[in-house]
Amino acid sequence: MGIDESKRATLRRFAAVGAASPLVGLADEAAGESDVPGAIGGYLTTTPGAHFSKLRDDLQLGTGEAQHHLRRLVDAGAVESYRDGDYRRFYPAGEFADLEKITLGYLRRETPRSMLVTLLRDPDADGAALADAADVSRGTISKYAAELEGVGLLSRDDGYAITQPEMVLVLVVRYADSFGDAAAALAREADALVAYDP
Repeated sequence: MGIDESKRATLRRFAAVGAASPLVGLADEAAGESDVPGAIGGYLTTTPGAHFSKLRDDLQLGTGEAQHHLRRLVDAGAVESYRDGDYRRFYPAGEFADLEKITLGYLRRETPRSMLVTLLRDPDADGAALADAADVSRGTISKYAAELEGVGLLSRDDGYAITQPEMVLVLVVRYADSFGDAAAALAREADALVAYDP
């Protein structure tokens, strides 16, 4: 009984967020009598780019239940998905350009997120600083740096540089609560990182 009440409370909380999102009309069409589509809409509004297992677990859904409702939301045009390596990531439909989806996918992974947050805070950070910040080896940093460069998020021509720092910063700040403590700390300092120089 406790699990059902916890699940119900979680679904209602995210459904309330979903009620204020652009997904509301399409989620309602896919909902029928269930709170699940609205909860998925609310969850994806606050956590775009979440992969299936995280969405399922955070909303306390069964695998079949999550698959069923996600499929209906995708068919209704409320949600879209993007293949990211071994993961399928979900987004509110029509909200993000392809590079933003790719960026959100990398921000959902611990090491690339650490790299991007560190470079936003310190654009001169080198491989050793990135490895220290992420608590990984330099080889791991090189691996992810090559991936980030391959998708157009990072340049390694002269050290490491985010190619579109404004876009990355906006995504980090907008969804900071879903990215963890380092992103939330960066979001609180974001105004000091942006200089307006007409």
